[in-house]
Amino acid sequence: MQECHTGLCLSVYIITFVLGFPANILAFYTFCKKVRQKPTPIDILLLNLTISDLLFLLFLPFKMQEVLNGMVWDMPYPLCPLSGFIFYMTIYNSTFSLTAVSVERYLGVAFPIQHSLKRRPLYAVAANIFFWIFTFLHLSIVYIIPLIGEDSPTVHNVSVIAATDVSKTEVCYENFSDAQLRVLLPVRLELCVVLFFIPLIICSFCYINFIRILSKLQHIDRRRRLRAIGMALGTLLVFALCFGPYNVSHIVGFITWRSPDWRDKALLCSTFNACLDPLIFYFSSSAVRGTVGSVMKGVKSRLNRCMSCHLLQALRRGINKTAKDKERTQEEINTI
Repeated sequence: MQECHTGLCLSVYIITFVLGFPANILAFYTFCKKVRQKPTPIDILLLNLTISDLLFLLFLPFKMQEVLNGMVWDMPYPLCPLSGFIFYMTIYNSTFSLTAVSVERYLGVAFPIQHSLKRRPLYAVAANIFFWIFTFLHLSIVYIIPLIGEDSPTVHNVSVIAATDVSKTEVCYENFSDAQLRVLLPVRLELCVVLFFIPLIICSFCYINFIRILSKLQHIDRRRRLRAIGMALGTLLVFALCFGPYNVSHIVGFITWRSPDWRDKALLCSTFNACLDPLIFYFSSSAVRGTVGSVMKGVKSRLNRCMSCHLLQALRRGINKTAKDKERTQEEINTI
């Protein structure tokens, strides 16, 4: 059974949830507002990425509970495959969304006129629907694996959730039998190739050419150009570092014919992506930058108001104290 160090895993999960949830809520509000007013393909794609991250974050507490219990699953059985399904499906949906954003960016600078004439918000909606269906079908393996070999008594002892034997440790999506591994490991390899490496190659091609073209366009404001190049490099870095280790574990697992012990730790990188995506939103969308600016101004004004209130209260207390001291002094003089 894979073991995830409680302190490390729980820290990553809590940081991701605390930073990622409010940031993605803010991005969700911004993109919904923008799409209702004037929908563009890039905003629709980023909205889909936000929804994927929020869905991921909503099911993250189940992972936190699992880690707190020492990777023992003590929650109702149906939540195990459901949380695993949502967890992995949203990860791969994010890779597709990031790839689609890179294609949209590249076409916008490589073929500006042709692309502006042919771009339609409907195409982005269709792409998002395809991403969800495609990842849904691929990650349904989470529900299929526990059913493999379930009639065999030897398989029950090492099932995905060993609920049939109270003496066994109940774990979620672990302790696979040989029959289950024969199906699972090739499927994981296919997920790695189709849902990670192909999108990574497309994303790399688009952003490398995006950067190359932007570097030659001298008529664009230097600050704006550098911000776009930084966004492209940052997205590639996030793509490779967040999703790379987990998908490499699929290759290692296929070669060694067993789930690597460090697979859960590699999954932490993918988890952290949910709080890094809002940075991509910030540099990709002026609407998000505007919303963040408005929120910061609101927070700053409230802080100033609170500080002013505290200062006024302190001043009043000081004046009242001075008045009382004067009255006391006068009383003492009168007594004398």
